[in-house]
Amino acid sequence: MRKIWIALTLCCVLIACKKNSVNFSYSPQEPRAGQAVQFSNLSTSGEEWSWSFGDGAVSTIKNPTHTYKKPGTYRVILKVDNKSSWTATKELTVYDTIPTFVCEDSIFYIYRDYTFTANVYNPYNYEVEYEWILPINMIYACITDTTWNTAALHLYFIEPLEEAPIWLNVIMNGDTTHVKKTFMVRDTTTNSMLIRTTEGDYRQRIFGDRAERAKEDATGSSILDAEQDTVQIYNGYEFKLSELKTVFPELAGFHIANRKIYYRESGNGLWVANIDGTNAVQIDEEECAYMTLDTHDSRIYWANDQGVWYMPFIGSDNNKFVTVPKQLNDFTNVTKLAADK
Repeated sequence: MRKIWIALTLCCVLIACKKNSVNFSYSPQEPRAGQAVQFSNLSTSGEEWSWSFGDGAVSTIKNPTHTYKKPGTYRVILKVDNKSSWTATKELTVYDTIPTFVCEDSIFYIYRDYTFTANVYNPYNYEVEYEWILPINMIYACITDTTWNTAALHLYFIEPLEEAPIWLNVIMNGDTTHVKKTFMVRDTTTNSMLIRTTEGDYRQRIFGDRAERAKEDATGSSILDAEQDTVQIYNGYEFKLSELKTVFPELAGFHIANRKIYYRESGNGLWVANIDGTNAVQIDEEECAYMTLDTHDSRIYWANDQGVWYMPFIGSDNNKFVTVPKQLNDFTNVTKLAADK
């Protein structure tokens, strides 16, 4: 009888142990720093769970996710129903971090400069190779310098997109890691240059020192139709071409800003002078078809046989300038220019 009782007791103990077994698994099996680790509770019973991940972090979720910030070996403990006998312990090794890339900006707009920087954990100072990639069939960004094979990529976006992908290949110690991220690129408001040509009207938006491709547009026709190059109101006074010709005999068109007069002469290019006619300095020797001022961005725009050009307002008393004119586009048939918001 006593042997039967012992056998029944052992059987109950075995059943209880089987019923209350505590265990867990995790994925991936070889996680890296910065990579999320999914823990799966395999315990056969229990209502309360207490996790200790070995790096000071804890959780009471049944199937938690945890990210280790540094590589190393960590002792993970799972306790069920707060019973010391219902405990499972495993050692988990976290390897070097997965290479990635980041940008200080989180919101992206067209025609602004951005820098994407590779973030590679390299404690053994292996030689690292970088390869940045934009899809060949989706040209939505311009690289501002030769950075395809360095840790930093400098670019600006030229199209608003819901998803603009950027890829990075990191080669280190014989292993290649492929990183792909997509970014939403937003449009933005800015000033425009309205351009009338013999073939139609165009609008070209200006973004600092960059401009998007000119697009056919008729919304600025009323501004282009207005008289601007031969008549202008400045400080409440209406200046006319006929009056200014007493000071500038070869005057063909003009604009006034900050007590300077910017004017074009027939067959003699583009000039700037003080409003009283003194210190005249030639800006461009080429025949100037038309010119206008953008007082918002403090620039002068003009057209010649090579296209449309621009430069900042002249600020010196003697009207000498050191900035080099930049080309906006290559329209050679311009008949009128106007700035618009």
